[in-house]
Amino acid sequence: MRLEGTPPAEREITPIRADRLCGALHTNAVLTRRYVLGKERGLANVVVSLVAVPPGLVFQPATEKPLLDQVGCVYEPPVITLTTQQVVRIRNSDPFLHNVNAQARANRGFNFAQATAGQVNEKSFAEPESGIRLICNVHPWMAASVSVFPHPFHAVTDQDGRWRFSQPLPAGRHELEFNHRTAGTRRVVVEVGATEAAPLEVSLEVPQS
Repeated sequence: MRLEGTPPAEREITPIRADRLCGALHTNAVLTRRYVLGKERGLANVVVSLVAVPPGLVFQPATEKPLLDQVGCVYEPPVITLTTQQVVRIRNSDPFLHNVNAQARANRGFNFAQATAGQVNEKSFAEPESGIRLICNVHPWMAASVSVFPHPFHAVTDQDGRWRFSQPLPAGRHELEFNHRTAGTRRVVVEVGATEAAPLEVSLEVPQS
């Protein structure tokens, strides 16, 4: 996944510096992450998903418990994907209070406090839903995005724009969706071979202002 065009410069999240507790955890300015680029303009934080599961396809339930951490008053990672009913571990790694407020629509939201460093709470979502926002009301700049799918064919691109589903797609013709909160959405039809892997290169563009 690559980005075409010139993105605007990231900005400092100035409330972090101004906050006595959060600011003490950083020696450098903390910047927004609208566009995170790596090698060869690889674009991070793109949600990749299968649009429709082929009829009769059997897949294994998700057993991994991904970690969503709060470090230095920032969510890490800022974007995750889950399968319905898959457990996510939400941790506070900071030595002071955060709260986790899930602003879901199709799912039941939740809001709980994490008062001590190392506290972990486990949560899951029963229904598919795109872009559930998790925020901290104590530190309102803190936000993460969670997308939930009814199948395991989803992933988030890394800093170099690479991604991998946790389970292999069967051979055949499939439609994939690539969604980035700033660069938009694109769908691509791919042919998956029975024995050989093939490279797939997709790009999104910086929106014209």
